[in-house]
Amino acid sequence: MKHTLIGKFVPTMMMHRLLMPLLFVQPVPSGFKRRVAHAVTALSFCAFVAGAALSSASAQTLRPEASSTPAAASSPSAGSAQAQQFTLANGMTLIVKPDHRAPTVAHMLWLRVGSMDEVDGTSGVAHALEHMMFKGTPTLKPGEFSRRVAALGGRDNAFTSRDATAYHQQIPANRLEDVMQLEADRFANTQWENDEFKREIEVVKEERRMRTEDSPRAQLYEAANAVTFIAAPYRRPIIGWMSDLDAMTPDDVRNFYRKWYVPSNAAVVVAGDVDVLQVKALAEKYYGAIPASATPLRKPRVEPVQAGVKRLEHKASASQAYVSLMFKVPQLDPSALANAPAGTSLPNESQDALALTVLAAVLDGYSGARLDRALTQGEARVADSAGADNGLLGRGPQVFTLDGVPAKDKTAQQVIDALRQQVTQIARDGVNAAELNRVKTQWVASEIYKLDAIFSQARELGSNWLNGLPLDSSARLVAHLRNISPAEVQSVAARYFGDDQMTQAVLVPQPLDPNRKPRIPAVGDLH
Repeated sequence: MKHTLIGKFVPTMMMHRLLMPLLFVQPVPSGFKRRVAHAVTALSFCAFVAGAALSSASAQTLRPEASSTPAAASSPSAGSAQAQQFTLANGMTLIVKPDHRAPTVAHMLWLRVGSMDEVDGTSGVAHALEHMMFKGTPTLKPGEFSRRVAALGGRDNAFTSRDATAYHQQIPANRLEDVMQLEADRFANTQWENDEFKREIEVVKEERRMRTEDSPRAQLYEAANAVTFIAAPYRRPIIGWMSDLDAMTPDDVRNFYRKWYVPSNAAVVVAGDVDVLQVKALAEKYYGAIPASATPLRKPRVEPVQAGVKRLEHKASASQAYVSLMFKVPQLDPSALANAPAGTSLPNESQDALALTVLAAVLDGYSGARLDRALTQGEARVADSAGADNGLLGRGPQVFTLDGVPAKDKTAQQVIDALRQQVTQIARDGVNAAELNRVKTQWVASEIYKLDAIFSQARELGSNWLNGLPLDSSARLVAHLRNISPAEVQSVAARYFGDDQMTQAVLVPQPLDPNRKPRIPAVGDLH
């Protein structure tokens, strides 16, 4: 089993950070080719980050909370039905999305807790807990959870991000009750011996070595985040600093579990060949029996306004240089999207966040987009690759990233200048309608294609809940993105890319060690 960290949106889901940091391991620098999938994923990420608001607990039974617009409105499938949301008596959220095209079900348990909820000195504890959740309960031995799921004909996994932790299974529809019973037991009764933790934390350390310390760009990304953010918890790596992992104790992880793994901080998402009323009854039977407990109070950790450019050079053994420019930008306010009437603009900063997402797609949303043409093609090429992505929303502050890999005989500064020149050109001359229409067409198409996968539907609904968005947020978001004008894209290009809000990070390559031996993975599951 290979669990994952979700950090800065990674290779396969390279969409503008609005996209889901989908199941990816170590936070990775954004310098991967996105091309066609970039824009499409962007929409998927919108979906991934979309979220259903957590409603107050009902008195005794599940209470339905209908979406104002069908969540599957964009789906052409006759087998799909509207998603419905309920609240169990203990405060846990349940979201059910029937889709009868195949006899399979995706089951997910989402926790609104990730690395951003850690405190200094225990970085990495959210991810370490994800590992330990596979180490047994009073009725299950270590590793038995996954063996049981496999025996049912299913597969399971989990991931940790800055904002959330999630556990998921895909199983035959007639085995849903078995999985719900297993997951409810794990959620409520996880336990492990100290020796089990001592073995597993070594696996986590090896994961950090392989995915961060052996990756020059991951090192740069980690260092750049630590420089970019001062107060915001995004400054810490999801996997944790090695010194914190060295000092972590079994009780650090147990305390984090007891604090955050409570029904009111969790959502169960079920999508697939199911009957809504039957799923409600199963959820009430297994999850509803877990005692209620209040979600801990979260204190605000507001990032101070940046008042000058930040520059970082990171030296590491690498064959090529790499540059990353991070600009602090506004993000989408979930309540703005939920409350905006159809056909209207969102409040100022939320509207700007949408325009910035469109700008990222214009720069790097398809094969032959502006950065591709200007930086990587022709005799004047300065880069082997160049990219752009925008953080549309999340539980913490977001950035717009430009990045690139210098071509042979070209310098990092030449790439930096070329990246910024493309934004400056849009700020001066604007964009044309054809560029916007191409990006918007891809987004609309992606809304249809992504619904082909049951797991994608479940993941999207869980993401909606995580960010406090309505069930139909994906359709709402697409509608607002389609209404972004060329003038709005030009305006944000002119206003958000000055030096004062920029962190410039450069990977300075050092000679490779010819005697260095490949790292041999530690025994255990890398999550």
